[in-house]
Amino acid sequence: MQASKYFTHKLSQFPGYPSITHERDACGVGFIARLNQKSSNQVITQALNALTCMEHRGGCSADKISGDGAGITLQIPWDLLINEGFDIATSSNLNFSNYGIAMIFVSEDDIDAIKKIFEWVLEEYNLQLIDWRTVPVNSSVLGEQAKINEPSVIQCIVKSNELFEESLEKLLYILRKKIEKLVSQTNINDIKQFYICSFSSRIIVYKGMVRSEVLSKYYQDLSNQLYFSKFAVYHRRFSTNTMPKWSLAQPMRFMAHNGEINTLLGNLNWAKSKESLLKNSDWSSVSEILSPVTNLENSDSANLDAVLELFIHSGKDPQEALMILIPEAYKNQPALNDFPEIVDFYEYYSNIQEPWDGPALVVFSNGNFVGATLDRNGLRPARYIITNDDLISLSSETGVFEIDPSSIIQKGRLGPGQMICIDLINDTIMDNWFLKKEISQKYPYKQWISDHQQSLFKQEYLKDLNLDKFQISRWHTAFGYTNEDVELVIEHMASSAKEPTFCMGDDTPLAILSDKPHLLYDYFKQRFAQVTNPAIDPLRESLVMSLITYLGPKGNIFMPNALMAKSIKINSPIINERELSKLYDFNFSIVKISSFINKKQLFQDIRSQIIEICNSCCQAIENGAEIIILSDNTDNLDIEKIFVSPLLLVGTVHHYLIKKQLRHKVSIIVETAQCWTTHHFALLIGYGASAICPYLAFLTVRQWWHNSRTQKLMATGKLPKLGIEESQDNYRSAIEKGLLKILSKMGISLLSSYHGAQIFEILGLGQEIVDLAFCGTISRLGGMNLSEFYFDSVKSYNLAFVKELPKKLPNLGYVQYRPSAEYHVNNPEMSKTLHKAVRNTDSLLYSKYKVSLNNRKPANLRDLLQLNSDRKSIPLEQVESIQSIMKRFCTGGMSLGALSRETHETLAIAMNRIGGKSNSGEGGEDPIRFQVINDIDELGLSERFSYLKGLKPNDRASSAIKQIASGRFGVTPEYLVNAEQLEIKLAQGAKPGEGGQLPGKKVSPYIAELRNCKPGVTLISPPPHHDIYSIEDLAQLIFDLHQINPNAKVSVKLVASIGIGTIAAGVAKGNADIIQVSGHDGGTGASPLSSIKHAGVPWELGLTEVHQTLVQNSLRNRVILRVDGGLRTGKDVILAALMGAEEFGFGTVAMIATGCVMARICHTNNCPVGVATQRQDLRNRYPGIPSDLVNFFIFLAEEVREMLAELGYSNLKDIIGLAKLFKFSSSNLTKTQNLNLDVLLNDTSNNKQLSFHQNVHTNGEVLDDILLKKVNIINAINSQSNVIQNIEIVNTDRCVGARISGLITKMYGKDKFNGNLQLNFNGSAGQSFGAFISKGMYFNLKGDANDYVGKGMNGGEIIIYPPLNESIHVSNQVIIGNTCLYGATGGYLFANGQAGERFAVRNSLGHAVVEGVGDHACEYMTGGLIVVLGTAGRNIGAGMTGGLAYFLDEDDTLLSKLNNEIVKAQRIITHEGQEQVKNLIELYEIKTKSIRARYILDNWSIFVVKFWQIVPPSEVETAFTSLEYSSYQSIAKY
Repeated sequence: MQASKYFTHKLSQFPGYPSITHERDACGVGFIARLNQKSSNQVITQALNALTCMEHRGGCSADKISGDGAGITLQIPWDLLINEGFDIATSSNLNFSNYGIAMIFVSEDDIDAIKKIFEWVLEEYNLQLIDWRTVPVNSSVLGEQAKINEPSVIQCIVKSNELFEESLEKLLYILRKKIEKLVSQTNINDIKQFYICSFSSRIIVYKGMVRSEVLSKYYQDLSNQLYFSKFAVYHRRFSTNTMPKWSLAQPMRFMAHNGEINTLLGNLNWAKSKESLLKNSDWSSVSEILSPVTNLENSDSANLDAVLELFIHSGKDPQEALMILIPEAYKNQPALNDFPEIVDFYEYYSNIQEPWDGPALVVFSNGNFVGATLDRNGLRPARYIITNDDLISLSSETGVFEIDPSSIIQKGRLGPGQMICIDLINDTIMDNWFLKKEISQKYPYKQWISDHQQSLFKQEYLKDLNLDKFQISRWHTAFGYTNEDVELVIEHMASSAKEPTFCMGDDTPLAILSDKPHLLYDYFKQRFAQVTNPAIDPLRESLVMSLITYLGPKGNIFMPNALMAKSIKINSPIINERELSKLYDFNFSIVKISSFINKKQLFQDIRSQIIEICNSCCQAIENGAEIIILSDNTDNLDIEKIFVSPLLLVGTVHHYLIKKQLRHKVSIIVETAQCWTTHHFALLIGYGASAICPYLAFLTVRQWWHNSRTQKLMATGKLPKLGIEESQDNYRSAIEKGLLKILSKMGISLLSSYHGAQIFEILGLGQEIVDLAFCGTISRLGGMNLSEFYFDSVKSYNLAFVKELPKKLPNLGYVQYRPSAEYHVNNPEMSKTLHKAVRNTDSLLYSKYKVSLNNRKPANLRDLLQLNSDRKSIPLEQVESIQSIMKRFCTGGMSLGALSRETHETLAIAMNRIGGKSNSGEGGEDPIRFQVINDIDELGLSERFSYLKGLKPNDRASSAIKQIASGRFGVTPEYLVNAEQLEIKLAQGAKPGEGGQLPGKKVSPYIAELRNCKPGVTLISPPPHHDIYSIEDLAQLIFDLHQINPNAKVSVKLVASIGIGTIAAGVAKGNADIIQVSGHDGGTGASPLSSIKHAGVPWELGLTEVHQTLVQNSLRNRVILRVDGGLRTGKDVILAALMGAEEFGFGTVAMIATGCVMARICHTNNCPVGVATQRQDLRNRYPGIPSDLVNFFIFLAEEVREMLAELGYSNLKDIIGLAKLFKFSSSNLTKTQNLNLDVLLNDTSNNKQLSFHQNVHTNGEVLDDILLKKVNIINAINSQSNVIQNIEIVNTDRCVGARISGLITKMYGKDKFNGNLQLNFNGSAGQSFGAFISKGMYFNLKGDANDYVGKGMNGGEIIIYPPLNESIHVSNQVIIGNTCLYGATGGYLFANGQAGERFAVRNSLGHAVVEGVGDHACEYMTGGLIVVLGTAGRNIGAGMTGGLAYFLDEDDTLLSKLNNEIVKAQRIITHEGQEQVKNLIELYEIKTKSIRARYILDNWSIFVVKFWQIVPPSEVETAFTSLEYSSYQSIAKY
């Protein structure tokens, strides 16, 4: 549904569409079905029990009683209704198939009005109203927030005398849509409470804002013994938005969804455009009733359900519909080699239907089928069992209900893109390949594609320069290129095939605040994934990524036919000049439309000229155009005309055609000179372009190549020798890699899903421009209107027509500091002044530093705010002390490795002196730092810390905050228990949604030792998507950390972006103690330049949104709020406090205070002052001492005190959240006076009394606590003796062992405990079983376990095996979940069965044997030993830089599944290698009694030759992998 102008205007006041910014959730989900038996009450009871066992996967509101939502879908309880006396009579052959029932939420005041509407519509469609039923409920079990919003729940029972089965289902769908439309047009009092949960002849949905265990207590039907069902679909919701909404509880009408659709806005736009296709289908007579199919105000789950519902009622089974909507990653999938027809199915629909992309486990049912499908990345757990009495259960976790293990005949899991389906009519189970093969044979897709789909293959690049140097300079000037764009960006990409890398963050003004010219692109910020969905690694997990797109019209998906395959397939959206020309050779109608308009027209006529171009596009479509090229390419630049910004034009045309419902009929190609960075391409594609021809960028590359200087550099070896074609191809390749990174940071895999998805936020454009071209995109600040932007563009364009063009393009200093160019906050003058001030303790110099920053031109949003107190000033002595204020200060998370040892420890010592907190970053920490430095002499020197200067008695170099990032480098039990705070790094301000890497030259032997890796080998830090799939997985990690160190506060670091408030609400409900909001301008050791410049938003917006959301949802007192990102002065601290911050982080400025000179070469390892390097010669130059930083913070705190006195407040805490104390001043703005900071000023929480979080949250009593109360166990720990204990365990027992390990490590340190704790468990273990266990801990589990087994384990053993009486083939059964052994730093894991996805990710020293793994095994591994004795998924060894793995390959498929970018596979060629793997298998067999291991060992000579050894470069020269280093001449014979 396209938003009204009024609604989009409101976007400038509110954060955005609920579906995009407010309604985010994750959850536990599943189904149970029983075949070959009648419906029973037992199925319902088991489903409700399963739901209760997943309570921890849900969330609760601030009252801790109201659930975020729970629900269940069942067959309709006809027997129960008949027993209650309802007139439902049926003959045995009809089986109630002519009856239907609606489940309705409605306000009590509106019941009569709703009933009248229902009755009127039923009469119109000739349906008989049997009766109304008030659903019996028990409201006393509801929490306060749920009760406030509780609707009345009624049912409407109807009968048809003419229609049955599918025909009746279809009519009930039409009825529901008509009723909803009528209700929306009436003056019903509380229309938001009206919601039809289901209206069907087969299924009914019971749901509400309740916790799992309360559902059956609230709905009394569910505890009625007369309620029978053959299946149940259940769902427990964890919503990041805590405002209770009963309608958002799940299941929806046909599905229950655990995940998030990242491409939602694009999906909704395309759905809107395609609604016109309903008129040309079986729906033609009711198309007006069905439209709109989707709704921007609904959640992503509700919208996906709405489209699924339409597909189902259009004749598709739910499994076919979901194959189309959520396709698997079918490219490069070896398993599909045997099913080419499935590939053809996906290929056919990929042109017609853009995927709904994002992490998703979807459980579905239409009453005839029940099943589940998983997204292409497998980013949600899905475990299933099948029993010998035909019970099938699938759930987010295993062990969710009691069952006799001997009855189980299969234990499995859904892998990425897989599906399972139960045919309830024919009582059959359809596995993934069977059902997909059956569906894909419905039509001759292969023939259709072969006949009608064409491919645009790569064409040669142009070689000549069609313009001379002077003309090229004119074109560059006209289209806004600067010297930096050409030399730092385009030429870099042409020579290296990579995006340029930069460091230290962005310290220049926002585009709207800058007095320099900026392109329209610069007003957009890329959005990214954090918490509610994971980012993806586009390099190591490229198998799920694709830039393929299709040109041509999109056909009617409701009526598939051969002609709908007509399309042009292109492998990249970036096409060169010859490829653009080649399109005319295909049998497509192509129209090129110029983007130039008449410059002499009055400003107010700009809009009409742009609309005229839109009308030309409409006319072209009416005349049969299938591809439209919007082009600013012209023979000669004309001063009388000006091009319309390609972004403005493509967005306008795209939305104009959507409104006209013509968009699906045509593809848009942009041929433009004004597009050269990855950000530019992403925006054009995000707003509707299918392909872009950046002809001037290619010309710029050719000009660079022809330049004599370039040729000379190539000749001398300073540049690689490249041909002119290769240079242009490098440029295109760099853009393609950059696009994949931009997609992946939002968790999107496919360009076809990103196309039109508008995943950006606007900073500085007014609503006029947004409504015209970017409808649906958030623009909270208002800003330039169309005429202001046009005036700015004309001014820049006219520079191309001056009499004498400058010899070089202007260098405006957007990237690198230059005098008289763009303002940089971290300029040399500021750095020098600060150095002198802190080294000399000179308050006058600090005042100079302060004034230079406070009186600058606006660079940040806070620079537009003036303090305006409501009180008289008070004497300074009445204000809290410097020491009290400094306790609120922290340093940023900067790792040891990125920083030198000297810098890292100096920062920690300084912060410990002032009572503040330093942050370790993600590189681990040397245990020597955990204790007080006790050997300091009178000169301030220490023998143990000989490289440090200026030490004082009682100094400690331990970082109070210890970071846990996705790389898990150095995260050991010892590290964790020595923290005051544990910070989960979900995103980084300079590159949110991305991982990173530490170059090999920075990995010194010392750094390698701390990180458990190999010296000199580049370390990959993945984006956070391994144990942080979702909000419930983040809650689990928070739980894990509270387990191992119950005294440490747990913080979660987020980066400011639209919707961060709802994310923070989820984090608060996930039991975090601290939420850190980072701004987009944070520093970094290395990051792609486009990420530094174009991702994230200012912390002012993020902090305000988080604070207000938490206050409004009564969650503010559950967390401490911390902010960081470019804080430099006391004024920054005061303003941040007024916006809600309690603590304040300082990164870049802290480094400057201790000696950093902002050389901005951190990523090169060549820092001239030893701050950010591991080179000893440079580290010797390090000038900093702890007192430098101490002096800075004393100055800063004193400035805060002075400002508090001036404001009339004695304590910093008294002004937290008091936004009324500042006002907006736009006097210094140069581009517009239309900027609006109401989002910062209109604080709705001002009148709420704040209370602040002090203590550490707890996990409540857990199994570890019970064990530690046992005298024998605590005695064994205290006396370092042996103990054996047998324990029953269930799936709600999570992170078992971590609390015990933390206690042992705290008492004895690393590896110094000499006792043996033998704990024998029986049952199904919850998540994180054995996480962080250490030496002396031995866990035996008879049963199975969920995700994260052995996460971060440091020692000991975990042995998992099935009950001996299970009547199944153990090797083929799944026994542990996803992401097991993640970040392990030691110990042994033996699991007699298969593991899920991402096994042994980032393993550094763990040893493991399992009998099968899913996708991405051994990803990012840096050490340890892994043996897999069975089947394996794809992408083995991606990013693996250390350790060894052995895979048994009995079907010769392993090589096709290997990611050979880094590792190689070889047979076992040395005696040592053979002994290594055999010894581990022998130990595994002894521990688990594995039948398969015994068989392999008994037939060793047969099996040893079937093993592949996976070898990273760092392991090549060892006795295990190379005969040259072996002590034996050949492999031993067995």
